[in-house]
Amino acid sequence: MPIPLVNSIASWFLKKRFHQIELFLKYPNEVQNELLLSLIDIAKDTEIGRQYDFKSIKNYKAFSEHIPVKNYEGWHEVIERSRKGEANIFWPTPIKWFAKSSGTTNAKSKFIPVSMESLEDCHYAAGKDLLCMYLNNNESSQLFTGKSLRLGGSKELYEENGTVFGDLSAILIDNMPLWAEFSSTPSSKVSLMSDWEYKMQAIVDETINENVTSLTGVPSWMLVLLNSVLETTGKQSLLEVWPNLEVYFHGGVSFTPYVDQYKKILPKSDFKYYEIYNASEGFFAIQDQNNSSELLLMLDYGIFYEFMPMDAYGTSEEKIMPLSEVRLNQNYAVVITTNAGLWRYRIGDTVRFTSINPYRIKVSGRTKHHINVFGEELIIENAEDALKKVCKRTKSEIVDYTAAPIFMEGKEKGAHEWLIEFKTPPKDINYFNELFDNALKALNSDYEAKRYNNITLNKPKIHIARTRLFYDWLKHNDKLGGQHKVPRLSNTRDYMDDLLSLNT
Repeated sequence: MPIPLVNSIASWFLKKRFHQIELFLKYPNEVQNELLLSLIDIAKDTEIGRQYDFKSIKNYKAFSEHIPVKNYEGWHEVIERSRKGEANIFWPTPIKWFAKSSGTTNAKSKFIPVSMESLEDCHYAAGKDLLCMYLNNNESSQLFTGKSLRLGGSKELYEENGTVFGDLSAILIDNMPLWAEFSSTPSSKVSLMSDWEYKMQAIVDETINENVTSLTGVPSWMLVLLNSVLETTGKQSLLEVWPNLEVYFHGGVSFTPYVDQYKKILPKSDFKYYEIYNASEGFFAIQDQNNSSELLLMLDYGIFYEFMPMDAYGTSEEKIMPLSEVRLNQNYAVVITTNAGLWRYRIGDTVRFTSINPYRIKVSGRTKHHINVFGEELIIENAEDALKKVCKRTKSEIVDYTAAPIFMEGKEKGAHEWLIEFKTPPKDINYFNELFDNALKALNSDYEAKRYNNITLNKPKIHIARTRLFYDWLKHNDKLGGQHKVPRLSNTRDYMDDLLSLNT
């Protein structure tokens, strides 16, 4: 299809969609409230709807009083019944698909319901919106002259009792609209291969002769793929392989530790990076501006949002509030109610609002992935900002890392233990550690207070990980590829001790 025609079609969709986006930009709280009442009405005759008397819920206050906030464990029993084929439990239309969550590092898997409504009105709608926003900001884009290289963690889908489960990316590929299939590479056959290491080379072989104009995937795994492309082709830059490459759409993990490595293999001053925030539970936010680290919260995808301030999270003072009550620069745990039947569900992510007109956010971490053994409240955002600054100062590059507490024993103070795999290690790890400790103090006043005169915390302890340690650990735990992530911060030593035992 000629590029002017494609751009004309995209422009038509863009203008049509922008009217709806402008509506939630102008009336965000009204749009969210209307959406909530619509979800309640749709599900009023389900088992959950009858249990919590949805028919009597006419406003947010009643909603918050009738329905408890739960995590996955709280919904596990009814989800399992739904997976066995029972209908109309928490959502009236049939739930055929369940996304096996690969974001968790626990052995126990989560199976997130995916309804036809959430596929069409959330996941696929977001894909179109992302392209619309990008094209609106980059009118000279040649995106549609080539293909998008997509990298998912997709394995084959498995059927049980008439329902199907697998990685969300596999479900999306299996149901992909024709327009998306036509404009993507590699083929679905290669994308759905289960052997990750074999699949990586198959993707390289299939894509190096394509005209790739965009990349889509998780930064850590995409970097592995792109380095394989350079190794296979013998090129120094990806632009020698794909000269028309113009944008990388990324999400899943923070881009901060990887940005400098991407800039080395993509040496193009106007190359674009666009961040997305999605999960098995839904698609939540999209970067809507060039050269921005803020994400626009999408308010009309069938997801109603609530937020829990992290300063009281897990305490007797714990609070929950609608979007209309959030404040700037506070850390919140995210709670969602969705068009797949998740009601007041804690997704485990934390965000901070950078703007409330419109509502823009930054993903700040996970409710479980932080260290707060000594009252230091260290979150992933602190760690990655500090590491980025120190790597720049010491001309070093990081592949992966994890951190855990060293617990107090007798008269010994506590500390944080870090295991870091470097692509380019610092010349002096002790100097690196000193800079890192100071950077954390500058970013986090609670950490600084605990480190003052070593009153509670001693200086961090850093180990240099051997090459491919984290890759081997993920492989050992059958977690290679796609959405699987190395746990960055933990309040326990489970991951750390396991990894240290392999670091030989």
